[in-house]
Amino acid sequence: MVFKVADIDDSQAPLLDHLIELRSRLLRCVVVLILAFIGCFAFADDIFGFLVRPLTAAFPAGEGKLIYTKLYEAFFVEVKVALFAAFFLSFPFLANQLWAFVAPGLYAREKKAFLPFLLLTPVLFFAGAALAYFIVMPTAFRFFLGFQGVTGGLQLEALPGTGDYLGLVMQFILAFGISFLLPLLVVLLHVAGLVSRAQLVRARRYVIVGMAVLAAIVTPPDVISQLLLLVPLVLLYESALLVIWFRERGQAEPDREPQAQETRPGDVPPVA
Repeated sequence: MVFKVADIDDSQAPLLDHLIELRSRLLRCVVVLILAFIGCFAFADDIFGFLVRPLTAAFPAGEGKLIYTKLYEAFFVEVKVALFAAFFLSFPFLANQLWAFVAPGLYAREKKAFLPFLLLTPVLFFAGAALAYFIVMPTAFRFFLGFQGVTGGLQLEALPGTGDYLGLVMQFILAFGISFLLPLLVVLLHVAGLVSRAQLVRARRYVIVGMAVLAAIVTPPDVISQLLLLVPLVLLYESALLVIWFRERGQAEPDREPQAQETRPGDVPPVA
């Protein structure tokens, strides 16, 4: 038996082509992230000022302040702010690169099924982030600051640190943004044939308990934030069930015209 390197190279050529394409797209994503980070770092102070507004509104007029106890803390806060903003700005490009890499290997019907999820992902993520910023954070901050006052003859005052506050804001935004992708996950599981609507309906009570546990983990340990996340999650789950119901109803209608067999790029046509 003769060992031929050429045979191995020929057998691995398709895989190598995919790996080269994946590497090129990852490099593009890294370059875009770096450029977005450089641009956002130049405006990091303004971006952080935007993130601070819910806390400023929760404080009495002219009484709020942020502190930092380490000399380098303020600088690294601006770095984190720039990275956080760069991810938001470059997310559409990252999603486009993912789609461009996956789409050539899909059937036409799979593209039609997958494309709406790709388009809805940033919409739902930003909707969750907007809910966290405009409603949940101001409500939670007013609740937290309500504990200020005199305790045992001593003044109890809130002095949030810049690093701690940024971490809390990122926790709120990411938790709500990612959680709002729940209906997409549920519908995708149904499209993949892993679960049916009847199974999802029967599991509703367990799913709600799981969502309550998730809300307790990803949000700060206060009831208000947990409820403000749990209620939208339940509504989104019910909306996913409604979408699945419409989808199953549409599939129940008989097809009048036979559909041609679809092929993926690179498939070998059947021999007559």
